[in-house]
Amino acid sequence: MITKPDSPLRVLLLGGTTEAAALARALADDKRLAATLSLAGRTANPVASPLPVRIGGFGGVDGLSAYLAHARIDLVIDATHPFAARMSANAISAAAAVGIPLLAIERPPWTRTGGDDWIEYDSIEAAIAGLPAAPQNVFSALGRQAIPALSKAPQHRYLIRVVDASDAPANLPHATMIAARGPFRAEDDIELFSRHGIRHVLAKNAGGNAAYAKIEAARKLGIKVHMVRRPAIAARETVTSVEAALAWITRHHQLRSERGV
Repeated sequence: MITKPDSPLRVLLLGGTTEAAALARALADDKRLAATLSLAGRTANPVASPLPVRIGGFGGVDGLSAYLAHARIDLVIDATHPFAARMSANAISAAAAVGIPLLAIERPPWTRTGGDDWIEYDSIEAAIAGLPAAPQNVFSALGRQAIPALSKAPQHRYLIRVVDASDAPANLPHATMIAARGPFRAEDDIELFSRHGIRHVLAKNAGGNAAYAKIEAARKLGIKVHMVRRPAIAARETVTSVEAALAWITRHHQLRSERGV
């Protein structure tokens, strides 16, 4: 499909992160572009976006490839969560199948600093299994999808933070649910952990600033962090900032203008 050089560059932004939200705001006012934000639909009330929003899955690589072709997408920006490995893998394969460029905004992972007490694991299940056998006060920042895995160790007194409010499941009799949306502040998490007597934190190495408060709070209170390492994702072109992603989009717009197609 030939695109006129003066028509808007069509961008699919795979979102769900603070970086995606910031990039969406920047793209919304750019008349050179026609961008769409795609969200997985895992939260009931996503943050409002200035871009047109598509909610829900694509149906794997084939479904995403079909969407890219039908919508005549020119560029794909993967700004999903670092643990959305399946979506990222599908995006890599689909963009390659259709023959369009893909860029990922990849936050640097958190690194251990002085005073941190971390144990690192390769999976959520391993991190939960690494908790002591005796009942503990545990803060879980693993997300709603990890709740079934917590039921493998139901003896603990869990404080589970999720975006959407819900009741604790029956198979976690000592769990308390709290609904909150980041970014969070370290002083608030220090107060939260102190009030609930938290001695262990379950976390995924998401990187970035929005969710780092729990790591800082654990450090200051001497709490052990059970950290899940990021899943491996195939090689792809990456940047670490919204500004670099905007520069990448501009370069591709200029290239298309120079080619005159």
